[in-house]
Parts: sequence; C-alpha cells; structure tokens
Amino acid sequence: MSEDLIRYDRMVEAAKRSVVRQALREALDRGGVLPGEHHFYVTFRTDADGVEIPDYLRAKYPSEMTIVLQYQFYDLTVEAERFGVTLSFGGVLRRLEIPFVSIVTFADPSVNFVLQFQPDDLAEILPEEDEEEMVEIAETADITADAEEDAPRPTGTVVALDAFRKK
Repeated sequence: MSEDLIRYDRMVEAAKRSVVRQALREALDRGGVLPGEHHFYVTFRTDADGVEIPDYLRAKYPSEMTIVLQYQFYDLTVEAERFGVTLSFGGVLRRLEIPFVSIVTFADPSVNFVLQFQPDDLAEILPEEDEEEMVEIAETADITADAEEDAPRPTGTVVALDAFRKK
C-alpha cells in the first residue's frame, strides 16, 4: 500500500471537529438552549494545550473530563478553534475554555450520535472558516429545513471509520 501523502485521516478529524463546532453553534443560535431532547456529552483532555479549567478540577481530572451540556449551562461562546461555557460544580459557577483539538468524544445520546477523535496535537487541523460561506450554508439549510420539515426523520446512527484507518 502506498503512503497517504494527502493525509485523509487529518481531513476526517477536521471535518468531525467542525461538526462539533456547528452543533454548539446551533445551541448558541437558539439563545443557549438545545432544541427538544438534545444534550451533549463532551469528553476532553484536561492536559491539552489551551484548556482552561479551575486548578481543583484539573487535579481531580488530570487527563480527561466529561461535561454535559443540557439544562444548566451558561455563557456559551463558540469560536473557530475553541468553545467556552460556564457550568456549576458543587453549586459554584466555573468557566471552562476548551479547544476543539482537545476533544476526545462528542455525543448526543438523544439521537444516538457519537463522534470519537484520534489524538492529534496539531492545532492547525481545523479548517479556516469563511464567514460568507457560513452565511450561505446557513441560508441553504433554512430553505432545505423548511422543505423537509414534514418528512420523516431517520434515527441517529454511529459511524465507525476504523475499517478505513491505517493499522
């Protein structure tokens, strides 16, 4: 087998991280409220560069931590390379800043959707965003959503890409 000089593995990881970014933006666009029964489980590496969490949480979770975004999350922000959210820990609100490249798993159990990520310490894997393109995509999605609103929706599926990965 020849060497993958195009690096499809990195393209797939970047595309999956873009899905996470867009899902968080959906919540942001709805005023910080997730629609229906949707809720997100986000597992991230606490020891990754750029992760900002309180020291006591880093001590309690030295390598990985899972947060749930469902009913009580505040001040959600979504940027090109990271997101921020304020959560309650023991009744005290704490701010977390999480780079997308630190995410290990993203799940929305309400629709049986899960993305798992390969470890990659290269922050430049996320593609640059073009604001005009994002507006055009959003407008197209609105038109398509209106047309498909009455159509039956399939249930969520988990896609395993392991068969395509280099061993």
